[in-house]
Amino acid sequence: MDFTPRKLNLFLLFKLPSAYLTGVRAKSIDAQKCVIVVKHRWINQNPFKSMFWAVQGMAAELATGALIMMKVQAANKNVSMLVIKNNARFTKKAKGVITFTCDQGNLVDETLQKAIETGEGQTVVLTANGIDLAGDEVASFDFEWSLKLKQK
Repeated sequence: MDFTPRKLNLFLLFKLPSAYLTGVRAKSIDAQKCVIVVKHRWINQNPFKSMFWAVQGMAAELATGALIMMKVQAANKNVSMLVIKNNARFTKKAKGVITFTCDQGNLVDETLQKAIETGEGQTVVLTANGIDLAGDEVASFDFEWSLKLKQK
């Protein structure tokens, strides 16, 4: 799969339909960063008139995971990836359009290369920050990913 926003969004539709139905969409992806947006709507709201935390988590996880998926595909290696730990901090109600960005592509490159060279599992902590239209951070998610070369 080419890693374009359109193809990522089709991936969501077929492989992660709950993310797609709640409005999570890829906006951009390149070697350094991935940008995911989600708009507060009826289907993704909580009882407190803001975006449900789990929808924010899906967008944040995609921002980190899509970077890894793109780089694993480019390496042309069979690498397993798994979230092994997650931490989130919420600082403001999420309303309107929230943009989650992970800009740690270089860290993914380093970790993936080490996993391929050593054949041993490696972990990397990637952060996706959610920013509203006013420029305020509404949430920050840390995902600890495990990357391991699959043995044939």
